[in-house]
Parts: sequence; structure tokens; C-alpha cells
Amino acid sequence: MKVKGHQAKKVLIIVTNHEDYPNRKDKTGLWLTEFTHFYDLITKSGLDVDIASPLGGKTPLDERSLSWIYIDKSAKSHLNNPDFKEMLLNTLDVRQLSADGYFAIYFAGGHGTMWDFRNNKDLKRLAEGIYDQGGYIASVCHGGAALLNLESTDGTPLIAEKQITGFSNTEEWLAGLTEEVPFSLETELVALGANYNKRFLPFISYAVVDDRLITGQNPNSSKAVALELLGKMMNDLE
Repeated sequence: MKVKGHQAKKVLIIVTNHEDYPNRKDKTGLWLTEFTHFYDLITKSGLDVDIASPLGGKTPLDERSLSWIYIDKSAKSHLNNPDFKEMLLNTLDVRQLSADGYFAIYFAGGHGTMWDFRNNKDLKRLAEGIYDQGGYIASVCHGGAALLNLESTDGTPLIAEKQITGFSNTEEWLAGLTEEVPFSLETELVALGANYNKRFLPFISYAVVDDRLITGQNPNSSKAVALELLGKMMNDLE
């Protein structure tokens, strides 16, 4: 598949390697449906994907994301698929990847991302490289932590004056994790000059598009992010 302006062919999905909270006994990691909902829509459209993480190898699954309240039939079917489980045990190492092979990067969430997405020089290199070659950057929920150190070509924050969303302070408080996370995503996005948006009611699907930057507010927003990304990319296909 060819995109105007360059030959990149794949969507790169980034997942976390981090699973430990500072004080809680339960484990965090990748929020499962933030991956599966996006993955299903992208692959069903005929696009190829690669799955990568900051260290490569296993991405742990957030224990709470596997509870009956949050998991759905599609995600359950993936968990029963040996090939799918193998894929999450053997993610690519971002340190070995080049931006040249991709026309979009998607940062899936889960609280683990709050520790290993921000200030990661290789995630920064890949995301900025994809964006600078005319590609797209997308994130959902806590995956937006990867956006915090991205810069435009002039050295200013990439998200400055951009319409952005991500997990809100209210949602963090309702999740009972305000005291566990190393920073507040909403607060940090605003501090960098982003025009932060959120739904009035928490945990409602919400995606925001600003040119080639697409963000989703919470775990229920990954389908909306995928659909917005597909719509934008398809307009660029020759």
C-alpha cells in the first residue's frame, strides 16, 4: 500500500513493558481492549501492523482490563488464540526499528505506559520520524504519555496549541490511582501548551483529531481513534 509522499506501508502499534505499581499488589501493563479494538479495525481494513515495545519481548496485560466489566467477546477470543498470545510475548524492540517502514504509529494505553513511554528516546525518534515524513501519530488513554517529549522540527513541543485528549484527572481519581502514577497526564499535556479536551462525563468514548495527530481519551475510545485514523489515511492513499 502506497501513501502519498513516501513508501511507508505499515502501522506500528506500541505497547508497554511495565507492570508494577509503586504500592499496589495487582499488576498493570497493557489495557487489553485498547490494543484489540484498534488492532481489529486496522487489520480488517487490510493494513499491515507491527507490534513493538520499549524493550521488546513480553507486554504484560493489566489485570483489571481482564475483568468481566472491561473485557468483551472479541478480546476474549484473542486471549484464546495461541498466535495472539505469542505475539504479545514477542513484541519487536523499538531500539531496532526505523521510522521509514511506517505511515502511522499508535500508542496503546494501560498505566504501565506512564513509566516507560515518557522520555523514551527511541519512541521519540520513531514518532517524530513518522510524523515528519507525513505520517500519523495516534494514542489512546495513558498512551498519550508518549506525546509529552515529542518536538516539532523547530524544537517546540509537538502538541503545543494542538487539540488533544487523554486520560483525565477526573478519570484517574475515579480509577483510584491518582497517588500511584508518577504524573498526571492531563496536567502535563496542558503544561506543554496543548488545547486539552475531554467529555463532560468520564469514560465515554471520545477522539480528537488535529491534522495528523489523533488522540483518544480513555479505554472506550480506541475504536474511535482507529476509525479516525483510517479515515485520514484512506484519504491519502493513491
